[in-house]
Amino acid sequence: MNNPQRESPSYLGENREVPEEYFIGLLSGTSIDSIDAAIFTFGGEDCQLIATHNHAIPPSLRSQLVQAAQCDQFGIDELGSLDAQFGELLAEAVQTLLASTDLPAERISAVGSHGQTIRHRPNLTPRFTWQIGDPTRIVERTGITTVADFRRRDMAAGGEGAPFAPLFHQFKFADPNESRAVINIGGIANITILPGDPAQQIVGFDCGPGNLLMDGWIEKHRSLPFDHHGEWGLSGKVDPGLLQHLLGIDYFELSPPKSTGRELFNMEWLARHLAGFSALRTEDVQATLLEFTAASIATSLLKQNPDCQRALVCGGGSHNKGLMKRLESLLGIPTESTVLHGLSPDWVEAATFAWFARRALRREPTGTPPITGASHSVVLGAIYPA
Repeated sequence: MNNPQRESPSYLGENREVPEEYFIGLLSGTSIDSIDAAIFTFGGEDCQLIATHNHAIPPSLRSQLVQAAQCDQFGIDELGSLDAQFGELLAEAVQTLLASTDLPAERISAVGSHGQTIRHRPNLTPRFTWQIGDPTRIVERTGITTVADFRRRDMAAGGEGAPFAPLFHQFKFADPNESRAVINIGGIANITILPGDPAQQIVGFDCGPGNLLMDGWIEKHRSLPFDHHGEWGLSGKVDPGLLQHLLGIDYFELSPPKSTGRELFNMEWLARHLAGFSALRTEDVQATLLEFTAASIATSLLKQNPDCQRALVCGGGSHNKGLMKRLESLLGIPTESTVLHGLSPDWVEAATFAWFARRALRREPTGTPPITGASHSVVLGAIYPA
């Protein structure tokens, strides 16, 4: 997400042999900046990206989604309406994607729709997570079987309900000859540790803010949706006092499994932590937020896997040159986009939920316990037949 250089809607399937199954991955992510929709096929140990589309979220709807994710006073009628509206928009994204190809809806085995998280409360009793975007609307408008509600079953089994991307990262990016980490930098950043030894357990967790705070700060002060290549942040100076203050919050002391979101890291949270630093220039705050993001990721990764040999980065943060440069410097290892390993960083998350939809249709349990803390493996996703 947050990609200033994202390709326009495209169909990549010309001159291909027709594969047996197609799956669509659909999500908007913590940044809530747009909807990613992409078609994939899966075979053997790999996946193929067939077509992509980035669908705009109307500003008024985005504002409501952000408010719902952060405001405890959002009404039931408003939530019900928002669920339906977003479901219609998700369906529209699928229809627009298909219209850019020569694939009829009947050729799509399933849509894997993550929905939009408006609450993620793994620390409450009982814990819960809530993603909206009515999947029945997707089925009705597209005629395609839809798999949704991926997270709640894991929570019912005692897990955090996140992160799930590590399982797909293992499928796509693991290398038996190298210890790797996959860093997904969306609104929130998460890390997957892929040991070179296949017998060792993978580890995955949310490490803290990704683009969310940097995007929010530049939107507030410069009316821009994101900091292009980190240029504004690079124009400022990092404030050591503010940096240490931000890195000192309790979340960073927690051990995996752990997950987080806008419920903790948001602009109101940032305003409280900036209260003692009002003399800083806005560009210096942005520079410090960039360093904070890079440092929190690097510290988390090296704590869990000090022997990591390579970092693969996906998500919108992979296009922030300033952030990528600081990450590589702090990690001291090659730090590169997943595009060099067979999949564009913009479409890794969409591929994840297309893959989960395929697994759900096959009733294949997903081994999440070591990652999320669930008591046992479960089939992720509720199936809404066409």
